[in-house]
Amino acid sequence: MSEPLLHGYAPLPGAWDELLSAPGEVRPEFRRAAGALAARGPAEFARAQALAEKALLDQGVTFSVYADDRGAEKILPFCLVPRLVGAAEWARVERGLVQRVRAIEAFLDDVYGPQRILKERAVPPELVLGARGFEPRLVGVRPPGGVRVHVAGIDLIRDPTGAFRVLEDNLRCPSGVSYVLENRLLSKRILPEALERAGVERVDAYPAKLAAALRSVAPGDPDRPLAVVLTPGPYNSAYFEHSFLARTMGLELVQAPDLLVDGDEVFLRTTRGPRRVHVVYRRTDDAYLDPEFFRSDSLLGVPGLIRAWAAGKVAVANAPGNGVADDKAVCALVPDMVRFYLSEEPLLEQVPTLLCARPGDRAEVLARLDELVVKAVDGAGGQGMLMGPQAAAAEREDFRRRIEAEPQRYVAQRRIELSACPTWDPAVGQVVPRRVDLRPYVVTGREGPWVLPGGLTRVALREGSYVVNSSQGGGSKDTWVLKAGAR
Repeated sequence: MSEPLLHGYAPLPGAWDELLSAPGEVRPEFRRAAGALAARGPAEFARAQALAEKALLDQGVTFSVYADDRGAEKILPFCLVPRLVGAAEWARVERGLVQRVRAIEAFLDDVYGPQRILKERAVPPELVLGARGFEPRLVGVRPPGGVRVHVAGIDLIRDPTGAFRVLEDNLRCPSGVSYVLENRLLSKRILPEALERAGVERVDAYPAKLAAALRSVAPGDPDRPLAVVLTPGPYNSAYFEHSFLARTMGLELVQAPDLLVDGDEVFLRTTRGPRRVHVVYRRTDDAYLDPEFFRSDSLLGVPGLIRAWAAGKVAVANAPGNGVADDKAVCALVPDMVRFYLSEEPLLEQVPTLLCARPGDRAEVLARLDELVVKAVDGAGGQGMLMGPQAAAAEREDFRRRIEAEPQRYVAQRRIELSACPTWDPAVGQVVPRRVDLRPYVVTGREGPWVLPGGLTRVALREGSYVVNSSQGGGSKDTWVLKAGAR
Protein backbone atom coordinates (compact mmCIF):
# COMPACT_ATOMS: atom_id res chain seq x y z
CA MET A 1 0.00 0.00 0.00
CA SER A 2 1.41 3.43 -0.93
CA GLU A 3 2.03 6.18 1.59
CA PRO A 4 -0.69 8.83 1.96
CA LEU A 5 -0.23 12.05 0.05
CA LEU A 6 0.66 14.19 3.08
CA HIS A 7 3.16 11.74 4.58
CA GLY A 8 6.32 13.60 5.56
CA TYR A 9 4.87 17.05 4.92
CA ALA A 10 6.26 19.59 7.40
CA PRO A 11 5.57 23.32 7.87
CA LEU A 12 7.98 25.93 6.55
CA PRO A 13 10.00 27.30 9.50
CA GLY A 14 8.79 30.73 10.60
CA ALA A 15 5.71 30.72 8.35
CA TRP A 16 2.03 30.19 9.15
CA ASP A 17 1.07 26.86 7.64
CA GLU A 18 -2.35 26.85 5.97
CA LEU A 19 -3.00 23.18 6.82
CA LEU A 20 -1.03 22.20 9.93
CA SER A 21 -1.00 23.77 13.39
CA ALA A 22 2.16 21.80 14.22
CA PRO A 23 4.15 19.04 12.46
CA GLY A 24 1.73 16.19 11.83
CA GLU A 25 -1.24 18.10 13.33
CA VAL A 26 -3.97 19.08 10.86
CA ARG A 27 -6.01 22.08 11.98
CA PRO A 28 -9.34 20.79 13.39
CA GLU A 29 -11.54 22.58 10.83
CA PHE A 30 -9.64 20.91 7.97
CA ARG A 31 -9.53 17.29 9.16
CA ARG A 32 -12.33 16.03 6.95
CA ALA A 33 -11.01 17.84 3.85
CA ALA A 34 -7.41 16.78 4.52
CA GLY A 35 -8.49 13.20 5.01
CA ALA A 36 -10.28 13.21 1.67
CA LEU A 37 -7.22 14.63 -0.09
CA ALA A 38 -4.66 12.45 1.68
CA ALA A 39 -6.41 9.24 0.63
CA ARG A 40 -4.55 9.37 -2.69
CA GLY A 41 -0.96 8.24 -2.68
CA PRO A 42 1.84 10.21 -4.40
CA ALA A 43 1.82 8.02 -7.51
CA GLU A 44 -1.93 8.40 -7.99
CA PHE A 45 -1.72 12.13 -7.31
CA ALA A 46 1.09 12.54 -9.85
CA ARG A 47 -1.23 11.07 -12.49
CA ALA A 48 -4.04 13.39 -11.40
CA GLN A 49 -1.74 16.42 -11.59
CA ALA A 50 -0.64 15.43 -15.09
CA LEU A 51 -4.30 15.09 -16.10
CA ALA A 52 -5.01 18.60 -14.79
CA GLU A 53 -2.13 20.07 -16.76
CA LYS A 54 -3.26 18.32 -19.94
CA ALA A 55 -6.77 19.69 -19.43
CA LEU A 56 -5.39 23.23 -19.14
CA LEU A 57 -3.43 22.74 -22.35
CA ASP A 58 -6.39 21.29 -24.23
CA GLN A 59 -8.69 24.11 -23.08
CA GLY A 60 -6.20 26.86 -23.88
CA VAL A 61 -6.14 28.31 -20.36
CA THR A 62 -3.24 30.67 -20.95
CA PHE A 63 -1.65 33.99 -20.12
CA SER A 64 0.93 36.03 -22.01
CA VAL A 65 4.40 37.20 -20.97
CA TYR A 66 5.48 40.01 -23.27
CA ALA A 67 9.14 39.99 -22.15
CA ASP A 68 9.71 36.27 -22.77
CA ASP A 69 11.69 35.72 -25.98
CA ARG A 70 10.75 32.04 -25.98
CA GLY A 71 7.14 32.82 -26.74
CA ALA A 72 4.42 34.89 -25.13
CA GLU A 73 1.64 32.34 -24.71
CA LYS A 74 1.92 30.05 -21.66
CA ILE A 75 -0.21 27.63 -19.69
CA LEU A 76 -0.79 28.99 -16.20
CA PRO A 77 1.02 26.61 -13.79
CA PHE A 78 -1.54 24.93 -11.57
CA CYS A 79 -1.21 22.87 -8.39
CA LEU A 80 -4.05 20.44 -7.76
CA VAL A 81 -3.55 20.49 -3.97
CA PRO A 82 -6.14 23.10 -2.87
CA ARG A 83 -5.76 25.83 -0.28
CA LEU A 84 -8.27 25.41 2.56
CA VAL A 85 -10.02 28.29 4.37
CA GLY A 86 -12.39 27.72 7.29
CA ALA A 87 -15.93 29.09 7.32
CA ALA A 88 -15.55 31.32 10.40
CA GLU A 89 -12.24 32.64 9.18
CA TRP A 90 -13.69 33.47 5.76
CA ALA A 91 -16.66 35.24 7.32
CA ARG A 92 -14.23 37.63 9.07
CA VAL A 93 -12.30 38.26 5.84
CA GLU A 94 -15.53 38.82 3.91
CA ARG A 95 -16.71 41.48 6.36
CA GLY A 96 -13.34 43.21 6.12
CA LEU A 97 -13.41 43.19 2.32
CA VAL A 98 -16.91 44.68 2.17
CA GLN A 99 -15.91 47.39 4.61
CA ARG A 100 -12.77 48.20 2.62
CA VAL A 101 -14.59 48.44 -0.72
CA ARG A 102 -17.28 50.67 0.81
CA ALA A 103 -14.61 53.04 2.14
CA ILE A 104 -12.76 53.12 -1.19
CA GLU A 105 -16.03 53.84 -3.05
CA ALA A 106 -16.66 56.75 -0.68
CA PHE A 107 -13.12 58.02 -1.18
CA LEU A 108 -13.35 57.93 -4.97
CA ASP A 109 -16.69 59.73 -4.90
CA ASP A 110 -15.18 62.34 -2.63
CA VAL A 111 -11.86 62.87 -4.39
CA TYR A 112 -13.70 63.31 -7.71
CA GLY A 113 -16.28 65.46 -5.96
CA PRO A 114 -16.09 67.85 -2.98
CA GLN A 115 -12.69 66.50 -1.79
CA ARG A 116 -13.71 66.76 1.85
CA ILE A 117 -11.07 64.28 3.00
CA LEU A 118 -8.37 66.45 1.44
CA LYS A 119 -9.70 69.74 2.75
CA GLU A 120 -9.84 68.31 6.28
CA ARG A 121 -6.38 66.79 5.76
CA ALA A 122 -7.49 63.39 7.02
CA VAL A 123 -5.04 62.09 4.41
CA PRO A 124 -2.10 64.00 2.85
CA PRO A 125 -3.56 65.90 -0.15
CA GLU A 126 -0.22 65.92 -1.97
CA LEU A 127 -0.08 62.12 -2.04
CA VAL A 128 -3.57 61.86 -3.53
CA LEU A 129 -3.45 64.76 -5.98
CA GLY A 130 0.08 63.80 -7.04
CA ALA A 131 -0.77 60.16 -7.72
CA ARG A 132 -0.34 59.15 -11.35
CA GLY A 133 -3.77 57.54 -11.31
CA PHE A 134 -5.55 60.75 -10.30
CA GLU A 135 -7.33 62.36 -13.27
CA PRO A 136 -8.25 65.97 -12.42
CA ARG A 137 -10.35 66.35 -15.59
CA LEU A 138 -12.83 63.85 -14.13
CA VAL A 139 -13.55 65.89 -11.01
CA GLY A 140 -17.29 66.54 -10.93
CA VAL A 141 -18.24 63.43 -12.93
CA ARG A 142 -20.71 61.08 -11.24
CA PRO A 143 -20.86 57.56 -12.72
CA PRO A 144 -24.21 56.06 -13.77
CA GLY A 145 -25.56 53.85 -11.02
CA GLY A 146 -23.31 55.50 -8.44
CA VAL A 147 -20.72 52.69 -8.56
CA ARG A 148 -17.05 53.15 -9.42
CA VAL A 149 -15.46 49.89 -8.29
CA HIS A 150 -17.66 47.28 -9.95
CA VAL A 151 -14.92 44.64 -9.54
CA ALA A 152 -12.18 44.82 -6.90
CA GLY A 153 -9.29 42.40 -6.52
CA ILE A 154 -7.79 42.82 -3.04
CA ASP A 155 -4.41 41.12 -2.57
CA LEU A 156 -4.03 39.55 0.87
CA ILE A 157 -1.12 37.85 2.56
CA ARG A 158 -1.03 35.98 5.85
CA ASP A 159 1.61 36.83 8.45
CA PRO A 160 3.29 34.37 10.86
CA THR A 161 0.54 34.96 13.45
CA GLY A 162 -2.13 33.83 10.98
CA ALA A 163 -3.58 37.31 10.44
CA PHE A 164 -4.66 38.24 6.92
CA ARG A 165 -3.18 41.58 5.84
CA VAL A 166 -3.93 43.70 2.77
CA LEU A 167 -0.92 43.98 0.51
CA GLU A 168 -2.49 46.10 -2.23
CA ASP A 169 -5.74 46.92 -4.02
CA ASN A 170 -6.56 46.33 -7.70
CA LEU A 171 -9.36 48.67 -8.73
CA ARG A 172 -8.85 49.36 -12.43
CA CYS A 173 -8.93 46.09 -14.42
CA PRO A 174 -8.28 43.35 -11.85
CA SER A 175 -7.52 40.05 -13.55
CA GLY A 176 -7.33 36.40 -12.56
CA VAL A 177 -10.91 35.44 -11.76
CA SER A 178 -11.16 33.20 -14.82
CA TYR A 179 -8.43 31.03 -13.30
CA VAL A 180 -10.49 30.76 -10.10
CA LEU A 181 -13.38 29.34 -12.11
CA GLU A 182 -11.22 27.09 -14.29
CA ASN A 183 -9.33 25.78 -11.25
CA ARG A 184 -12.62 24.80 -9.65
CA LEU A 185 -13.70 22.98 -12.80
CA LEU A 186 -10.47 20.97 -12.61
CA SER A 187 -11.11 20.14 -8.96
CA LYS A 188 -14.65 18.99 -9.79
CA ARG A 189 -13.39 16.86 -12.65
CA ILE A 190 -10.35 15.30 -10.97
CA LEU A 191 -11.08 15.43 -7.22
CA PRO A 192 -14.89 15.14 -7.12
CA GLU A 193 -15.06 12.89 -4.04
CA ALA A 194 -12.70 15.09 -2.02
CA LEU A 195 -14.56 18.25 -3.03
CA GLU A 196 -17.90 16.76 -1.99
CA ARG A 197 -16.62 15.32 1.30
CA ALA A 198 -14.92 18.57 2.26
CA GLY A 199 -18.13 20.64 1.92
CA VAL A 200 -16.84 23.54 -0.19
CA GLU A 201 -18.61 26.80 -1.07
CA ARG A 202 -19.38 27.14 -4.78
CA VAL A 203 -17.76 29.78 -7.00
CA ASP A 204 -19.71 29.27 -10.21
CA ALA A 205 -22.16 32.07 -9.38
CA TYR A 206 -19.52 34.68 -10.24
CA PRO A 207 -20.41 35.26 -13.92
CA ALA A 208 -24.12 35.66 -13.11
CA LYS A 209 -23.35 37.97 -10.17
CA LEU A 210 -21.07 40.14 -12.29
CA ALA A 211 -23.52 40.29 -15.21
CA ALA A 212 -26.33 41.30 -12.84
CA ALA A 213 -24.15 43.97 -11.19
CA LEU A 214 -23.22 45.41 -14.59
CA ARG A 215 -26.80 45.54 -15.79
CA SER A 216 -27.93 47.09 -12.50
CA VAL A 217 -25.96 50.28 -13.20
CA ALA A 218 -27.29 50.77 -16.75
CA PRO A 219 -28.37 54.41 -17.17
CA GLY A 220 -32.03 55.09 -17.73
CA ASP A 221 -33.20 51.74 -16.31
CA PRO A 222 -33.85 50.13 -19.72
CA ASP A 223 -35.93 46.93 -19.84
CA ARG A 224 -33.15 45.01 -21.58
CA PRO A 225 -29.83 46.78 -20.98
CA LEU A 226 -27.04 45.80 -23.34
CA ALA A 227 -23.68 45.20 -21.66
CA VAL A 228 -20.50 44.34 -23.55
CA VAL A 229 -16.95 43.28 -22.63
CA LEU A 230 -14.38 45.57 -24.25
CA THR A 231 -11.02 43.86 -24.89
CA PRO A 232 -7.84 45.29 -26.41
CA GLY A 233 -7.72 42.12 -28.48
CA PRO A 234 -6.15 38.66 -28.67
CA TYR A 235 -2.61 39.93 -28.11
CA ASN A 236 -3.44 41.20 -24.64
CA SER A 237 -1.95 39.15 -21.78
CA ALA A 238 -5.39 38.51 -20.25
CA TYR A 239 -7.32 37.86 -23.47
CA PHE A 240 -8.25 34.34 -22.35
CA GLU A 241 -10.01 35.87 -19.36
CA HIS A 242 -11.81 38.49 -21.45
CA SER A 243 -13.26 35.86 -23.78
CA PHE A 244 -14.00 33.47 -20.89
CA LEU A 245 -15.98 36.07 -18.93
CA ALA A 246 -17.87 37.31 -21.97
CA ARG A 247 -18.88 33.74 -22.81
CA THR A 248 -19.90 32.75 -19.27
CA MET A 249 -21.83 36.00 -18.72
CA GLY A 250 -23.57 35.73 -22.08
CA LEU A 251 -22.25 39.14 -23.20
CA GLU A 252 -20.75 40.31 -26.48
CA LEU A 253 -16.94 40.42 -26.58
CA VAL A 254 -16.02 43.53 -28.55
CA GLN A 255 -13.00 45.52 -29.64
CA ALA A 256 -12.84 49.26 -30.19
CA PRO A 257 -13.89 49.21 -33.88
CA ASP A 258 -17.08 47.37 -32.90
CA LEU A 259 -18.29 50.41 -30.94
CA LEU A 260 -19.10 53.94 -31.99
CA VAL A 261 -20.19 57.04 -30.12
CA ASP A 262 -22.94 59.10 -31.70
CA GLY A 263 -23.73 62.25 -29.79
CA ASP A 264 -23.30 61.11 -26.20
CA GLU A 265 -24.51 57.55 -26.72
CA VAL A 266 -22.53 54.38 -27.42
CA PHE A 267 -23.61 51.88 -30.05
CA LEU A 268 -22.58 48.39 -31.08
CA ARG A 269 -22.18 47.86 -34.81
CA THR A 270 -24.22 44.84 -35.91
CA THR A 271 -25.36 43.38 -39.22
CA ARG A 272 -28.84 44.75 -38.40
CA GLY A 273 -27.61 48.22 -37.66
CA PRO A 274 -26.37 50.01 -34.51
CA ARG A 275 -27.62 48.82 -31.08
CA ARG A 276 -27.49 51.07 -28.04
CA VAL A 277 -24.91 49.96 -25.45
CA HIS A 278 -25.69 50.75 -21.82
CA VAL A 279 -22.71 49.20 -20.02
CA VAL A 280 -19.10 48.70 -21.10
CA TYR A 281 -17.08 46.28 -18.97
CA ARG A 282 -13.74 47.53 -20.13
CA ARG A 283 -10.55 45.48 -19.88
CA THR A 284 -8.48 48.22 -21.50
CA ASP A 285 -6.22 50.43 -19.37
CA ASP A 286 -7.22 54.07 -18.85
CA ALA A 287 -4.42 55.41 -21.03
CA TYR A 288 -5.73 53.57 -24.10
CA LEU A 289 -9.46 53.72 -23.40
CA ASP A 290 -10.44 56.82 -25.37
CA PRO A 291 -8.09 58.64 -27.77
CA GLU A 292 -10.21 61.79 -27.47
CA PHE A 293 -9.52 61.98 -23.73
CA PHE A 294 -6.37 60.00 -22.96
CA ARG A 295 -3.63 58.97 -25.42
CA SER A 296 -4.46 60.33 -28.85
CA ASP A 297 -2.36 57.62 -30.53
CA SER A 298 -4.36 54.75 -29.05
CA LEU A 299 -5.86 52.34 -31.56
CA LEU A 300 -7.39 50.26 -28.76
CA GLY A 301 -9.84 52.84 -27.46
CA VAL A 302 -13.29 54.11 -28.39
CA PRO A 303 -13.31 57.80 -29.40
CA GLY A 304 -15.85 59.68 -27.30
CA LEU A 305 -16.38 56.93 -24.68
CA ILE A 306 -15.38 59.17 -21.75
CA ARG A 307 -17.62 61.93 -23.06
CA ALA A 308 -20.57 59.53 -23.15
CA TRP A 309 -19.73 58.24 -19.65
CA ALA A 310 -19.43 61.76 -18.23
CA ALA A 311 -22.81 62.60 -19.77
CA GLY A 312 -24.36 59.68 -17.91
CA LYS A 313 -25.31 57.84 -21.10
CA VAL A 314 -23.18 54.71 -20.55
CA ALA A 315 -21.74 52.97 -17.50
CA VAL A 316 -18.05 52.06 -17.68
CA ALA A 317 -16.78 49.34 -15.37
CA ASN A 318 -14.46 49.90 -13.68
CA ALA A 319 -14.76 53.67 -13.69
CA PRO A 320 -11.98 55.73 -15.28
CA GLY A 321 -9.80 57.43 -12.67
CA ASN A 322 -9.91 54.56 -10.17
CA GLY A 323 -6.14 54.27 -10.43
CA VAL A 324 -5.75 56.96 -7.78
CA ALA A 325 -7.04 54.50 -5.16
CA ASP A 326 -4.82 51.55 -6.07
CA ASP A 327 -1.71 53.70 -6.13
CA LYS A 328 0.46 51.94 -3.54
CA ALA A 329 0.98 55.12 -1.50
CA VAL A 330 -2.74 55.89 -1.43
CA CYS A 331 -3.49 52.24 -0.61
CA ALA A 332 -1.60 52.74 2.65
CA LEU A 333 -4.17 55.41 3.59
CA VAL A 334 -7.27 53.17 3.38
CA PRO A 335 -7.48 52.66 7.17
CA ASP A 336 -7.77 56.44 7.48
CA MET A 337 -10.53 56.36 4.84
CA VAL A 338 -12.44 53.71 6.81
CA ARG A 339 -12.35 55.89 9.92
CA PHE A 340 -13.18 59.09 8.02
CA TYR A 341 -16.11 57.87 5.90
CA LEU A 342 -17.52 54.97 7.92
CA SER A 343 -16.61 55.96 11.50
CA GLU A 344 -15.39 52.40 12.02
CA GLU A 345 -12.11 50.71 12.81
CA PRO A 346 -10.64 48.69 9.92
CA LEU A 347 -11.49 45.00 10.13
CA LEU A 348 -8.58 43.97 7.89
CA GLU A 349 -5.04 44.78 8.86
CA GLN A 350 -2.57 46.12 6.30
CA VAL A 351 1.09 45.54 5.65
CA PRO A 352 2.80 48.56 7.33
CA THR A 353 4.05 50.87 4.58
CA LEU A 354 6.71 53.58 4.56
CA LEU A 355 5.99 56.44 2.14
CA CYS A 356 9.21 57.73 0.59
CA ALA A 357 7.50 61.07 -0.11
CA ARG A 358 7.72 61.72 3.65
CA PRO A 359 11.23 62.81 4.68
CA GLY A 360 11.27 60.72 7.85
CA ASP A 361 10.05 57.59 6.07
CA ARG A 362 12.50 58.17 3.21
CA ALA A 363 15.46 58.40 5.58
CA GLU A 364 14.44 55.12 7.21
CA VAL A 365 14.04 53.39 3.85
CA LEU A 366 17.44 54.54 2.60
CA ALA A 367 19.03 53.33 5.83
CA ARG A 368 17.37 49.91 5.61
CA LEU A 369 17.39 49.04 1.90
CA ASP A 370 18.88 45.64 2.72
CA GLU A 371 15.86 44.79 4.90
CA LEU A 372 12.89 46.21 3.00
CA VAL A 373 10.83 45.54 -0.11
CA VAL A 374 10.67 48.71 -2.22
CA LYS A 375 7.89 49.18 -4.79
CA ALA A 376 6.98 51.77 -7.39
CA VAL A 377 3.60 53.26 -6.43
CA ASP A 378 2.20 52.51 -9.89
CA GLY A 379 4.00 49.20 -10.46
CA ALA A 380 2.25 45.90 -11.15
CA GLY A 381 3.03 42.24 -11.66
CA GLY A 382 6.18 42.35 -9.54
CA GLN A 383 7.87 44.80 -11.90
CA GLY A 384 9.82 47.81 -10.60
CA MET A 385 10.38 46.16 -7.23
CA LEU A 386 13.43 45.71 -5.01
CA MET A 387 13.55 42.67 -2.74
CA GLY A 388 16.13 44.19 -0.40
CA PRO A 389 17.15 41.08 1.57
CA GLN A 390 17.84 39.15 -1.64
CA ALA A 391 19.14 41.97 -3.87
CA ALA A 392 22.75 42.52 -4.85
CA ALA A 393 24.53 45.63 -3.57
CA ALA A 394 24.52 47.20 -7.06
CA GLU A 395 20.75 46.75 -7.33
CA ARG A 396 20.20 48.37 -3.93
CA GLU A 397 22.37 51.33 -4.94
CA ASP A 398 20.39 51.73 -8.15
CA PHE A 399 17.18 51.95 -6.11
CA ARG A 400 18.82 54.39 -3.71
CA ARG A 401 19.42 56.76 -6.62
CA ARG A 402 15.87 56.28 -7.90
CA ILE A 403 14.35 57.05 -4.50
CA GLU A 404 16.50 60.12 -4.01
CA ALA A 405 15.57 61.42 -7.48
CA GLU A 406 11.79 60.73 -7.29
CA PRO A 407 10.82 59.86 -3.71
CA GLN A 408 7.09 60.25 -4.37
CA ARG A 409 7.27 57.29 -6.75
CA TYR A 410 8.22 54.72 -4.11
CA VAL A 411 6.94 53.00 -0.99
CA ALA A 412 8.63 50.37 1.16
CA GLN A 413 7.45 47.53 3.35
CA ARG A 414 9.14 45.13 5.70
CA ARG A 415 9.20 41.71 4.08
CA ILE A 416 6.61 39.64 5.89
CA GLU A 417 7.04 35.90 5.92
CA LEU A 418 4.19 34.68 3.72
CA SER A 419 2.07 31.75 4.80
CA ALA A 420 2.81 28.38 3.20
CA CYS A 421 0.52 25.76 1.73
CA PRO A 422 1.02 22.10 0.76
CA THR A 423 2.04 22.10 -2.90
CA TRP A 424 2.83 19.28 -5.30
CA ASP A 425 6.46 19.28 -6.46
CA PRO A 426 6.88 17.02 -9.51
CA ALA A 427 10.66 17.10 -9.19
CA VAL A 428 10.56 15.18 -5.91
CA GLY A 429 7.17 13.50 -6.35
CA GLN A 430 5.69 14.70 -3.09
CA VAL A 431 3.91 17.56 -1.35
CA VAL A 432 6.12 20.36 -0.02
CA PRO A 433 5.43 23.79 1.59
CA ARG A 434 5.37 26.77 -0.77
CA ARG A 435 4.46 30.40 -0.05
CA VAL A 436 1.07 31.76 -1.16
CA ASP A 437 -1.05 34.89 -1.29
CA LEU A 438 -4.76 35.36 -2.00
CA ARG A 439 -6.72 37.66 -4.29
CA PRO A 440 -10.43 37.69 -3.36
CA TYR A 441 -12.86 39.42 -5.74
CA VAL A 442 -15.62 41.82 -4.70
CA VAL A 443 -18.43 42.60 -7.17
CA THR A 444 -20.52 45.73 -6.58
CA GLY A 445 -23.78 46.77 -8.21
CA ARG A 446 -26.58 49.07 -7.11
CA GLU A 447 -27.47 46.70 -4.27
CA GLY A 448 -23.98 46.73 -2.79
CA PRO A 449 -20.96 44.42 -2.62
CA TRP A 450 -20.87 40.63 -3.04
CA VAL A 451 -17.70 38.65 -2.27
CA LEU A 452 -16.73 35.55 -4.25
CA PRO A 453 -16.04 32.77 -1.71
CA GLY A 454 -12.28 32.30 -1.81
CA GLY A 455 -10.51 33.85 -4.74
CA LEU A 456 -7.25 33.26 -6.57
CA THR A 457 -4.54 31.63 -4.50
CA ARG A 458 -1.20 32.32 -6.16
CA VAL A 459 1.76 30.16 -5.19
CA ALA A 460 5.52 30.61 -5.43
CA LEU A 461 6.43 27.27 -7.02
CA ARG A 462 10.19 27.63 -6.65
CA GLU A 463 11.77 26.56 -3.38
CA GLY A 464 12.57 29.57 -1.19
CA SER A 465 10.77 32.02 -3.49
CA TYR A 466 8.44 34.80 -2.35
CA VAL A 467 7.34 35.71 -5.89
CA VAL A 468 3.87 34.39 -6.72
CA ASN A 469 3.27 36.28 -9.99
CA SER A 470 2.65 33.95 -12.92
CA SER A 471 4.91 36.07 -15.13
CA GLN A 472 7.81 35.32 -12.77
CA GLY A 473 7.45 31.62 -12.13
CA GLY A 474 4.40 31.50 -9.88
CA GLY A 475 1.28 29.39 -10.29
CA SER A 476 -2.21 29.08 -8.85
CA LYS A 477 -4.38 26.82 -6.70
CA ASP A 478 -8.06 26.26 -6.17
CA THR A 479 -9.21 27.95 -2.95
CA TRP A 480 -11.66 25.83 -0.95
CA VAL A 481 -13.75 27.89 1.46
CA LEU A 482 -15.44 25.33 3.70
CA LYS A 483 -19.12 25.62 4.50
CA ALA A 484 -20.15 26.26 8.06
CA GLY A 485 -20.14 23.00 10.01
CA ALA A 486 -17.67 21.28 7.65
CA ARG A 487 -14.91 19.83 9.87
